[in-house]
Amino acid sequence: MSPTTNEIVTAAIAREIRDGDLAFVGVGTNGRAFTLAVGIPLTAVRLAQMLHAPSASVYWGNLLEPDLSSMPADLKQDSFTRWQAAACPSDTGVKCDMLARRAFDVCFDSAAQIDRFGNLNITAIGDYRNPKVRLVGCLAQPEHFAFVPRPIVVVDLDRRVFVEAVDFITSVGHLRGGRSREEAGLSSGGPQLVVTDKAIFDFEPGSRQMRLRSLHPGVTAEEVFDLMSFRPVLPEQLPATPLPSMQELDLIRRVIDPNRVLLRV
Repeated sequence: MSPTTNEIVTAAIAREIRDGDLAFVGVGTNGRAFTLAVGIPLTAVRLAQMLHAPSASVYWGNLLEPDLSSMPADLKQDSFTRWQAAACPSDTGVKCDMLARRAFDVCFDSAAQIDRFGNLNITAIGDYRNPKVRLVGCLAQPEHFAFVPRPIVVVDLDRRVFVEAVDFITSVGHLRGGRSREEAGLSSGGPQLVVTDKAIFDFEPGSRQMRLRSLHPGVTAEEVFDLMSFRPVLPEQLPATPLPSMQELDLIRRVIDPNRVLLRV
């Protein structure tokens, strides 16, 4: 069986996880939103733990270092409540304090809008004071982009999502490009990768504009451009996103997520 898109991006993200990393994964809702915000990141971290980063760990929701070695057949509130973990702080202030102390190395984020400089919007579509749609709100996303060195954005490619300028900056990415982020008083950092269902993007070092890094097998550059409201920077050579190895696929399908709970949609 050929790898699915979810498996391709999961393996690609797993290769970005380093030994000793502490990754922050939020709590998604359901359906595709859950897969993007939770399922793919958790599977990627677990895959990295099993292959090259045994000391990597994760803070998922309110579970610090949850045991990812056994995934239940179905994720319900009861299974989440009973999940074995090193710690289960009930105070969300613990996570905010850890963010401010730069305890995390990687975080995973998704958004309703992202622009060419990696600024995210999960606050409102349209004018903030009279929005067309009021979104979920900032949660801890501003802190993610302010204090975590290597944020990874996981989102499906869509013209309504990849916009020239976000309607509201919830999380400051590379702001207006160049050194504008540092000039605004933020530390160096910002989003490192944007992983989608069609391609993977990074950011050009000088301009800090979104740059197309690889195309998933079978996807063309024109197909990607048609799904964006701006044109990303193109490298001289544009490789295909590497397919998962047989070992990676076996671990994902047979060991990590045998019931397709995390990568179902």
